[in-house]
Amino acid sequence: MTDTRAGEALTHRQVMIVFSGLMLGMLLAALDQTIVATALPTIVASLHGEEHLSWVIAAYLLTATVTTPLYGKVSDLIGRKVVFQFAIVVFLVGSVLSGMAHNMTELIVFRAVQGMGAGGLIALAMAIVGDIVSPRQRGRYQGYFGAVFAFASIMGPLAGGLLTEYVSWRWVFYVNVPIGLVALVVTSVVLRLPYRRLPHRIDWFGALLLVSGASTLLLVTVWGGSQYAWGSPVIMGLVVLGVTLVAALVWWERRASEPLLPPRLFRSDIFNVSGALSFLQAMAMFGAVIFLPFYLQMAHGVSLIVSGLLLTPLMAGMLIMSIVSGRLISRTGYYRPYPIAGTAVMVLGMGLLVFLRANTSYVVLSVDLALLGAGMGLVMQNTVLATQNAVDAADMGTATSTLTFYRSLGGAFGTAFVGAIFVNRLNAWLPRLLPANFRSTAHVQATAGGFNVSPQVIDRLPAPVRTAITGAMVHAMDTMFMVAVPLAALTFVLALFLRQVRLRDDSGLFDPSRVVAAETLPPTEVAALSPVVEV
Repeated sequence: MTDTRAGEALTHRQVMIVFSGLMLGMLLAALDQTIVATALPTIVASLHGEEHLSWVIAAYLLTATVTTPLYGKVSDLIGRKVVFQFAIVVFLVGSVLSGMAHNMTELIVFRAVQGMGAGGLIALAMAIVGDIVSPRQRGRYQGYFGAVFAFASIMGPLAGGLLTEYVSWRWVFYVNVPIGLVALVVTSVVLRLPYRRLPHRIDWFGALLLVSGASTLLLVTVWGGSQYAWGSPVIMGLVVLGVTLVAALVWWERRASEPLLPPRLFRSDIFNVSGALSFLQAMAMFGAVIFLPFYLQMAHGVSLIVSGLLLTPLMAGMLIMSIVSGRLISRTGYYRPYPIAGTAVMVLGMGLLVFLRANTSYVVLSVDLALLGAGMGLVMQNTVLATQNAVDAADMGTATSTLTFYRSLGGAFGTAFVGAIFVNRLNAWLPRLLPANFRSTAHVQATAGGFNVSPQVIDRLPAPVRTAITGAMVHAMDTMFMVAVPLAALTFVLALFLRQVRLRDDSGLFDPSRVVAAETLPPTEVAALSPVVEV
């Protein structure tokens, strides 16, 4: 058992034991993002709900995104361990119920429950690392989290395909149970986090405004271009309502006695720059890369599982540079050069993808993806490090979860924005490239979720039609990456404004003077602080 008291930093061995539980929790969320996608066609065929397909993903995305800041704030108030374990339990309940679903409606509801748990897993794991490891030493460990995402990205599609084909699609949900139970046992035994109990009130009205505003804006990305046209009254109404709710949230948080998102966070230039970087990086990266498996299936004729595996260079680049930059930061104490270099490499990698063609070799594609991944690895963890080093320990969970929230929003908006461009260009090029004698019989059209027919059906179409579809897709991807390049370039400009601050040698949690910033609390509350307790 890892027994730690205030003022005593964890040893390397103790940190690694704690990490085992944290990484299992993160693996649940990371694996679910890839393993379910492989099984979706089979799930839809089994439950007969093709018209609700997008909501299987959207329900999870919505609840996972909007609950992330709530987990961060609540964990700052009542402690990380109990909240992290609560997130695991909610995720497991959602997983079991999803595996037992009898129809698409049930599956969508249970996926929403699963997302409510996922919202806390990644953000709280990163916050706990901020609690137990000093910023100066954190780089030694951040590569392990990169390994989790790399493993999930590679094994997710493979495991999803194997379970669906040889067992049952229901096991893509049930497989979470043993992993989650081990994570619960490990965190119960080894995770002992001291913190000061504070008198607190949860900002329920702020939480309502945050959840309502974020959900409304995310619905724009889910429905826009699919159920409703982008310029339709429904989408425009959602935009106006979402912006109004966000404005109301800002107004309320400036007046709340204990705000969900403390305004003092937004007075930190490091927090603001890191948040903007997280949002734009995710917008550029997810908006573009999400369509690469589609390209590999159509242009190279590979299966869904193989197309996922061919993205391994992306994850390898991210993993390697996350580890390398982390160790260099621990050695030198300087983090600022790495996001600057990383965003520059991202621009290069994204720019090279503009030249993707139907016959582009796997070697060339692998180099492009490795560069893009390397850029991401230099940025993602290091913006979290810079933020955790800049904020007080009392705001660690809130600040970390807010960055994760920004990244999720950026991915959702990027997918919708770049995806709309992709669909528009695809439908514009198809009529131009289809031979005249096939235009009236092809009946192929692009939608927000891909073509209106499966790759297997397209593969059986006449050769001139397949050639036209592939050509249209390549032209559309050219335009898509051309739009993504300026977004990536903007992240480079933002990275130049990330200020270097000396990395602390204490984790905050084990330096009682930093557990709560006294100037942020009334004198009566400072005096009322009870002794440090362990949970």
